[in-house]
Amino acid sequence: MRKASLGTLFLTVFLDLLGFGLVVPFLPGVARDLGASDLVATLVASSYSLMQFLCIPLWGRLSDRVGRRPVLLWSIAASVAGMTLLGFARSLPLLFLARIWSGMATANIAVAQAYIADVTTPETRARGMGLIGMAFGLGFIIGPFVGGELGRFEVLGQEGTLAAFAAAGLSLINLILAAFTLPESLRPESRNPTGRRKVFDLEAFRQVVRQPGIGVAMWISFIALFWFSGMEVTFRLFNEDAFAMGIAETGRVFAFLGLIVVIVQGGLIHRLSRRFGEVRLVRVGLFSMSLGFVLLAVSPDVGVWFLYVASGWVAVGNGLYSPTLTSYTSRQATLQTQGAALGVVQSMSALARVLGPLCGGLLYEFFGKRAPYTVGAVGLLLAFVLAFRLIPLLPARASTPAHAVNLAQGSR
Repeated sequence: MRKASLGTLFLTVFLDLLGFGLVVPFLPGVARDLGASDLVATLVASSYSLMQFLCIPLWGRLSDRVGRRPVLLWSIAASVAGMTLLGFARSLPLLFLARIWSGMATANIAVAQAYIADVTTPETRARGMGLIGMAFGLGFIIGPFVGGELGRFEVLGQEGTLAAFAAAGLSLINLILAAFTLPESLRPESRNPTGRRKVFDLEAFRQVVRQPGIGVAMWISFIALFWFSGMEVTFRLFNEDAFAMGIAETGRVFAFLGLIVVIVQGGLIHRLSRRFGEVRLVRVGLFSMSLGFVLLAVSPDVGVWFLYVASGWVAVGNGLYSPTLTSYTSRQATLQTQGAALGVVQSMSALARVLGPLCGGLLYEFFGKRAPYTVGAVGLLLAFVLAFRLIPLLPARASTPAHAVNLAQGSR
């Protein structure tokens, strides 16, 4: 794989997550300024994840049919439009429209993962997926910090406008780079011209999850992210109530968590996957996350330093299980259905991001500040047990194109 392709994919995912992180500090406040209740302000954020849930499998199947490059280029262009629209949003309907459009546009993660699956060998796939995870981690670290700083300045009479326009500008740069440096990865003879065209195709969903191991991987992904997103949405409240932390201090904890994920996924995952295999790392990662949630629940009894320990443990678990589960899914799928299979898993992840925060918030409000973490630990333990139903990986497929090996070797 050419270095330019890896760099462009990394930049695409990073800017998607950076754009998501940029709006975190100011979006709820903008919604309230436009007359939204707290519930409606939450729905503005949920609408983004809901559109990802609907569109991730659509873009994955489309890329199986027409190739990865055109879908990625379209999604980047749509991101430019979505963030520009957010900058000009001066009413709740327009704010909803901007987030709905951006959710649809940034539902390209499965296509980026399928691209990496096209051009890596089975042995190096976890490393490629780790690159995607590292982009997630960096976006998670940098996005909220930059968004908070830029969101303080009023442009066109509203806070947050500058951050939205900055995200649009970065996506425009990304589009120009991708147009010149991102080659097609899926050869015409490897495409699936009969792929379905529905937004949500139940039969296509069934066909994907019937493939050995993929259905289990889908449910593991859903359960893990369901509880992780519930932790994310209550973490700020937890830090304030348990440790009297301010927003800046909470941001530092999030940055620490993201940094650990980057280190694990960017530097360690390749060596670990080659030594222990994807299935074992998925199990270890899920168990570590469950233990980390227990540590979070008891951290108020120990001190702030233990909150960092607990957060770091959660980050290590997330960094281990997430890219290896994705690699497992891509290796279990056929070459013609990799985009669809990865799309199903990522779509369920997006659904988890719609429902998980709701559950976490309800637990926090009605059962106390520790409840999202104690109950979440049990949920993650269930995912850990479910991971023992992952079947051993199939041998490397004979249909893996020779150019994939050549491109992958060319990137090292």
